[in-house]
Amino acid sequence: MSAILMHRRTNRQSHVLVFAGTGEGPALVAALGHAGRGVSVSVVTESAAEAYRLADIRDLHVGSFRSAEDLGSHCLTHAVDAVVDATHPFALTISAQLHQMCIAHALPLVRFERPGWTGDRASLLSEVHALSHQPLQGRRLLLALGARHLAAATQAGRAAGAIVKARVLPTPAAIRLAGAAGLSGEDLAVLRPLSGIRPGAVEAAVCRRWAITDVLCRQSGGAADALWSALAESVGFHLWKLKRPSPPETVPIVQSPQELLACLDGLSV
Repeated sequence: MSAILMHRRTNRQSHVLVFAGTGEGPALVAALGHAGRGVSVSVVTESAAEAYRLADIRDLHVGSFRSAEDLGSHCLTHAVDAVVDATHPFALTISAQLHQMCIAHALPLVRFERPGWTGDRASLLSEVHALSHQPLQGRRLLLALGARHLAAATQAGRAAGAIVKARVLPTPAAIRLAGAAGLSGEDLAVLRPLSGIRPGAVEAAVCRRWAITDVLCRQSGGAADALWSALAESVGFHLWKLKRPSPPETVPIVQSPQELLACLDGLSV
């Protein structure tokens, strides 16, 4: 690291760049600000940016980055001292790019992860294709995971002998991917998760209407993960969770704003 860059970092307020992709992002940003750190935020979409429009932050970047090199240029331009990866657990591309960039520029990287939800009716799968080896002959399986996984999950579920249904978001892209996976009409429920007066009531009604015995979702933590874990107990189906990827061993993991602040203190940021 150059002497000029070191001088800049030791003579000003520390600057933390948060890559936000979950609902916990605003709380992390607020905690960093209250602790006296300069904070900037990067999100992918305009809708995600709305949560930060009125926040006391230095910069709000909206959009994706093409490469780790672009990320590095952004961090150097904004004199970033540390990076927080609070993206979705299955956003593998950006997490890998952040890790690569932080190594190249000697920047501390901290990964925020939401606590996982467990239960007696839940089993973890290392990958989607592992579903094909489960005892699902004649059982009724609901796929409640990202649309990009639908084709592989449908194939695996049917290979295991299950009758496959799916729940997808009300977007043209999600519906197209469901159709490409061979799911449409009576095999498809188009709805937004946690919607309605009583969050979870629509999902429970779908499970009961189709007499669902098994549900496949992602171990993402947060509200959706908690919902399916709770419904597994109340409705009575078995829950299969696609295990979330683990960050590199060298990247510290925190699960709350307080842990994030303590970690940054330990890194002298």
